[in-house]
Amino acid sequence: MSCIRDLLNQRILVLDGAMGTMIQKYKLTEKDYRGDRFKDWHTDVKGNNDLLSITRPDIIKAIHTEYLKAGADIIETNTFSSTSIAQADYDMQSLAYELNVASVKCAREAIEAFQTTPEGKDRGPLFVAGAIGPLNKTLSLSPDVNNPGYRAITFDEVVEAYTEQIRGLIDAGADFLLIETIFDTLNAKAAIFAAKNYFRKHPDAKREIMISGTITDASGRTLSGQTVEAFYISIAHAEPLSVGLNCALGAKDMRAHIEELSQIAACYVSAYPNAGLPNAMGEYDEQPAETAAFLKEWAEKGFVNIVGGCCGTTPDHIREIAQAVKGIRPRPLPVLEDIA
Repeated sequence: MSCIRDLLNQRILVLDGAMGTMIQKYKLTEKDYRGDRFKDWHTDVKGNNDLLSITRPDIIKAIHTEYLKAGADIIETNTFSSTSIAQADYDMQSLAYELNVASVKCAREAIEAFQTTPEGKDRGPLFVAGAIGPLNKTLSLSPDVNNPGYRAITFDEVVEAYTEQIRGLIDAGADFLLIETIFDTLNAKAAIFAAKNYFRKHPDAKREIMISGTITDASGRTLSGQTVEAFYISIAHAEPLSVGLNCALGAKDMRAHIEELSQIAACYVSAYPNAGLPNAMGEYDEQPAETAAFLKEWAEKGFVNIVGGCCGTTPDHIREIAQAVKGIRPRPLPVLEDIA
């Protein structure tokens, strides 16, 4: 995938925005989520957004298309919770592999259709990032306050679940893997191990890995307690294509952490913040031009190589961001000293 590296050396690439935010705009019902195939499913499935790649692929492709039209170079698959562990909430563990395949298919078909349009045919390469979310169970923290040594899951179980997801993403044709919204670095290490182990067994399946962590509060740490520097050191062995931050914070509060990361990362740097912080109703009020202004400043300072949006962002945000960073030189990769 040298093509992506060549592009990253030439310009700042644009990632898409929030999938969940866009799905909410459709005001879907339980019936929409179920479709014909799952109309008699024994548990409620509304809220299982990944399932829509099977039951309402038209909606997922439409959302991808909106982001492509807005200027996204990279679109993420609708697979944030497409592991057997996360799908257990709906008793849909057996669908994990199929969900990943279906979601990549939605993204691929959206790109192929867009590239046949006048505005899409001259856009250059467009990429599908296989999104790998953080899981609803953590390896670093106990869910039982009275038993801090307890863990609801084992490292091997997490690796197994991620391996199944990775197999589906790669089989269906994802261009690279995006391990994102990391609040527990041990979970991320399990995903990295799963990917690297899969690549060893299937050399032809090797893909670049993108990694994006989440600073959860004003202390500048992840939920499992790491600073940005500690987080980067913990995952640097993966030799990722990029490392970055997303979610939890808006751009205003994320800036210092992105600046720090840009100074220590040996790889490309990504940033896709929320549209500010949620209001009392849990909604995001930051306007597209506001978000774009923050990211433009980061670009001008030489902090970033990949920019996009997370919770609350829409195609309008991505359109403004894409225009704001257009023509700005990307952050150059640091020249590392040879200490051998």
